[in-house]
Amino acid sequence: MRIATWNVNSVRSRAERVAAFLERENIDVLAMQETKVQDDKFPYSTFAALGYDVAHVGYSQWNGVAIASRVGLDNVRDHFDMQPSFAKTGDPTVEARAVGATCGGVDVWSLYVPNGRSITDAHYNYKLQFLYSLADQVDPNAPQVYCGDYNIAPRDEDVWDIAWFEGKTHVTEPERAAFQMLLEAGLTQVTHDDPYSFWDYKSLRFQKNEGMLIDFQLVTATMGRRLAHAWVDTAERRGKGASDHAPVIADYDTTDLTLDDVR
Repeated sequence: MRIATWNVNSVRSRAERVAAFLERENIDVLAMQETKVQDDKFPYSTFAALGYDVAHVGYSQWNGVAIASRVGLDNVRDHFDMQPSFAKTGDPTVEARAVGATCGGVDVWSLYVPNGRSITDAHYNYKLQFLYSLADQVDPNAPQVYCGDYNIAPRDEDVWDIAWFEGKTHVTEPERAAFQMLLEAGLTQVTHDDPYSFWDYKSLRFQKNEGMLIDFQLVTATMGRRLAHAWVDTAERRGKGASDHAPVIADYDTTDLTLDDVR
């Protein structure tokens, strides 16, 4: 099974580009983030024409997550247990930041972790709470893949210049500790020494290769044993109309998944 995760930064603006990617890379399951569209405006027909079922969670023009699968789409969940909410008005509505589904016997999540904005902003604590709650969802004995834009660079090597990030989010010790908590809960990062996955549109970041590795597939041991290869498709960051993120792709051998694995 070939699984990809990609912050598409507006699925309606890039629907044809995403469709071309699915065909060219022979993707079985695609987790998308920052779709930036309400459910009723998602371009379902573009994916259906290629044989994909889609589960999408989108409440406004902000955030939004989706899973497109051609190997089945069951047990769809529009949030995870104890997923925190964030609203200055006190509205308890959970933002569109998580969608889960069973695809070909694998439990796949598409996650758009809060950015944090700044280390003094309330959104920063919201980000940490989101990650703490996510760690509680992990079942290390199940075939789970947690895909997404984590908005964290776990190591200094995962940003182009750690000094530039002094006093900024994405590299602080609490954020990295929360990411480490996910690993201690039973997840493994499938990419380590790959190129960056995000380059800001500003200041010619991509052309200067001033990027960050913040998009990941984190997997349980059941899936880690089945991992064949994983990589960042930096080619998708090139060209007119590219997202500011590149997809992370991984191949898994799921031919011997058993009922015990799926439970």
